[in-house]
Amino acid sequence: MNDKEFDRLLGVKTAGMREWLTQSSHYNRYEATPYRALEALFQEYPLEREDEVVDFGSGKGRLAFYIADRFQAKVIGIEMNGQLYHEALDNKAKFEAKRSRHAGFIQFERCQAEEYAIEPSQNKFYFFNPFSIQIFMTVVRRILQATRNREVDLILYYPTDDYVEFLETRTPFWRVNEVPVPGLYEEDSNERFLIFRHTPFE
Repeated sequence: MNDKEFDRLLGVKTAGMREWLTQSSHYNRYEATPYRALEALFQEYPLEREDEVVDFGSGKGRLAFYIADRFQAKVIGIEMNGQLYHEALDNKAKFEAKRSRHAGFIQFERCQAEEYAIEPSQNKFYFFNPFSIQIFMTVVRRILQATRNREVDLILYYPTDDYVEFLETRTPFWRVNEVPVPGLYEEDSNERFLIFRHTPFE
């Protein structure tokens, strides 16, 4: 099933790529994680219903709809671009109309990532290279401050060297898993997920 067919199944429109010519150099273009990559990730890394996921740079909301449909876990999408944010809200309305039993699992907020107030109950944080290393560093520090007494995971898709180096050398996070995307990783070794974990008191 290709991305457009998967979108149709969920009742949303998240496909495509978009450049923002007037956007800050700290924020990257919109590009959704391929569904085949999400399938590979969650085959190896299933979620529980009590998990709370934050998707930084959530765009049109693909990750949120996929997780809500498959795991019935709560997802908060953080998006700074107004057009993408409104497209995500339109998708949310269509998704919940088609899958009413999943209503209430998804929320979108329009703000810059470094200004988002992390909730202590949130325990999974997703990044598909949404912004510069400077902003990533700020966000990770805020995550640690807000969740210092519980285990949290960072999920990186198509991880950049600077993100990985920062986590491995300047934070208490440690790498717990690597999930290559079958059919893509063989051609591009960046087509993978890295999962980093912080467990307090260890």
